[in-house]
Amino acid sequence: MARSAHNEVTDSGAFDPSPSTFRSFVSRDSSARFAAAPGRYHLYVSYSCPWDCRCLAYLKLKGLDHVIRFTWVKPVFERTNDHMGWVFPAAGDEEPGAEPDPINGAKSIREFYEIASTKYAGKPSVPVLWDKQLKTIVNNESSGIIRMLNTEFNEFAENPGLDLYPAHLQASIDEINELVYEGINIVYKCGFAKQQGPYDEAVTKLYEALDKCEDTLSRQRFLCSNQITEADVRLFTTLIRFDEV
Repeated sequence: MARSAHNEVTDSGAFDPSPSTFRSFVSRDSSARFAAAPGRYHLYVSYSCPWDCRCLAYLKLKGLDHVIRFTWVKPVFERTNDHMGWVFPAAGDEEPGAEPDPINGAKSIREFYEIASTKYAGKPSVPVLWDKQLKTIVNNESSGIIRMLNTEFNEFAENPGLDLYPAHLQASIDEINELVYEGINIVYKCGFAKQQGPYDEAVTKLYEALDKCEDTLSRQRFLCSNQITEADVRLFTTLIRFDEV
């Protein structure tokens, strides 16, 4: 398995990200192993990552940032012994937009994966939704985390009536998500490509998808209807850092 994103480039020079490993789900059911509760979970993110910022957007939109606190790592990979990955600063004033780990005093995200699974050999990625009670990773897939935030913490949310994945729009949202994921969210395929062929292929898909979204948004306010949905959040967090990152 890949030890970092740098190891996920194929022999042809194309970027091929590996799937997330931890895919458990927090439930509103109080008897569930991972039951929704204020203060039980902590989110680890990088401000430079659009996948992570989906989760932050949901915390704010749903009014859950008082229920699930979050900590941000340094925005650029650093070496920790035998791997390159996300690290925490040693002090709060070391780097703007990053802070030391307040839960386990970890120096890198990799340490959380090693606590959660002594046999884990994959990529230590963010976001990480950490269960402070069971001392393990619940989920490290942003698309799963935002679905939990949308529904499972409504009892504690300041904006519980906001449904970003309403039943009557789910088919449309899923369709847009697929287009945006393959064409725009995976803009990394352009950045990590090591050969011209894979780069050209990725760039062509990127701008085709951008054109399709531009056409849709020239005719309506949001991607799927007249209301904001998950599809808009997933697109926005990539677009807003398109030039900068």
